[in-house]
Amino acid sequence: MSQTQTTFPRWIPLLGGLLGSTACGLLLYAFSVFIKPLQAQFGWTVPEVALAFAIICLVFGLMTFPAGRLSDKVGPRNVVLVGGLLMAFGFFMVSTIKPPTPEELAAGVSTKKQLYQLYLYFSLIAGFGGGCVYLPPIATAPKWWPDRRALATGFTVVGLGLGSFIMAPMATWMINSPTIGAGSALPVFKYVGMALFVLNVAAALCLKVPPAGYKPAGWNPPAPPAGATAPKEYRDYTYEETKSTPQFWLLWVAYFCGSFAGLMCIGLIAKHGIDAMTLAYKAKEGLDAATKVPADVAKNIAMAAAGAPSALAIANAAVRIMVGPLADKIGTKQIFVVLFALQAVAFLALFPLGKSAAMLALIAAVVGWNYGAMFTLFPATLLGYFGPTAQGSNYGLLFTAWGVAGFCGPYLGGKLQAMSGSFLVPFVVASVVLAVAVVILATLKAPEKKHV
Repeated sequence: MSQTQTTFPRWIPLLGGLLGSTACGLLLYAFSVFIKPLQAQFGWTVPEVALAFAIICLVFGLMTFPAGRLSDKVGPRNVVLVGGLLMAFGFFMVSTIKPPTPEELAAGVSTKKQLYQLYLYFSLIAGFGGGCVYLPPIATAPKWWPDRRALATGFTVVGLGLGSFIMAPMATWMINSPTIGAGSALPVFKYVGMALFVLNVAAALCLKVPPAGYKPAGWNPPAPPAGATAPKEYRDYTYEETKSTPQFWLLWVAYFCGSFAGLMCIGLIAKHGIDAMTLAYKAKEGLDAATKVPADVAKNIAMAAAGAPSALAIANAAVRIMVGPLADKIGTKQIFVVLFALQAVAFLALFPLGKSAAMLALIAAVVGWNYGAMFTLFPATLLGYFGPTAQGSNYGLLFTAWGVAGFCGPYLGGKLQAMSGSFLVPFVVASVVLAVAVVILATLKAPEKKHV
C-alpha cells in the first residue's frame, strides 16, 4: 500500500546528495593544480604525481559497488558517515607528509617513501572513502522523488562539478598565499580535509530511506491510456537479475566510453591549449619551434588556456540539474544519442581549435556539458529499466565503469600524446570510442518487465 510521508521533508536527501557530491568534487577534480607544487617540493616527476589521480579514480569507482550493496543493506546514512570520515582523514593526512629540505632535494635524496604515502593517504584511503560517500545519495534521493527522478538524480550529483569549480581557484589561492601555502600544496590538504569532515557528516545526517510504498502527497503514478486493458502487476529487478541482463552490460560499456573520453579531456585540455597557443604565437612572430617564448607571454598563454578547464567545470555542473527535467519529460534515450554524437564531433574539433583561447573554452564547455549529463542520465536510465529496489547495488556496479575509465583515459591519453608528439591522436581515439557508445545507446532497448 502506498504511503505519504510528511515528517521528513523530501528535499533533505537532495541536500545530502549535494553536500556529498560537492565533497567528492573537492576530492577529485582539481588535482591538476597540485601537480606542479608537489613536483617542486618533493622532486617527483609529473607521471609519478599524476599516477596518484589515476589510482584514486580507479579506487573511487570500484568502491561504489560495495558501497551500493552496503547502502541497500545497512542504510545510506551509515555508509556515507564511515566513508566520509575516511575521505577526510586520508585527505588531511597528506598534509603530514614530511618534505625533504632544499639541501636534501639538491643532493638527490630519495623521496619514494613520501610518494608512497601520497598514494596511501590520497589515492587509497581518501579514494575508498569517496566511493562510499558518492553512491548512496544517488540511490536514495530519487526514491523520495518518483515524480521527478531524473531531476532528483541531477541535483544529487551537481556537486561534483560545483566542487571542482570551487576547489581549483581556492587551492591555487591557498598555495600562492604567503601566509598559508607559500608555494606548498600541503596546507591545502590540511584545511580542505577539515572542511570535508564537516561536509560529509552533514551529508550523512540528511540521508534516510523512505517507507515502503512511499509517494509524495498529491501525486499518483501515471494512469494507463484510455481504453487500455487492466495494467499487469510488475516488480522491480533484483540485483542478481539486473546484472544478468545484456542491457546492463551494454550500459556499462557506454558509461565507460563516455567517461574514458571525458576524463582524458579533463587531464589533457589545459596542456593542449598551452602547446597550441604557444605554437600559434611562434608562427605569428616568425620564431622556430625550439625558441622559447618570453616569460610574460608564456604566463599569459597559461592563463588563457586555464579558461578551458574552468568552462568545462561550469558546464559540467550546470547540466546535471538542467538535463533532469528534460529527461523526465521525453526519456533518456534520445538525449543520450544526441549528446554522445555531439561529444564525438567535439573531440574532433578539440585539436584544430586549441590555438584560440575563446574557441577552446567554447568546445571545452560543450565537452563538459555532455560529460556532466551522463551522471544524471545513466542512473535515471538504470532506475527506469530495473526499478528502485536495488538501485544502490545496481548503480554501484555500473559506476565501476567510471573508475576503470578514470585509470585508463588519462593514462592512455598521455601515452598516445607522448608517442605521437601530438594531441590529435588521443582526441581521435576518444572520438572513435564515443562513436561506439552512440551505436550502443541508439540500439539499446529496455528489458522486459518482471511480473509479480
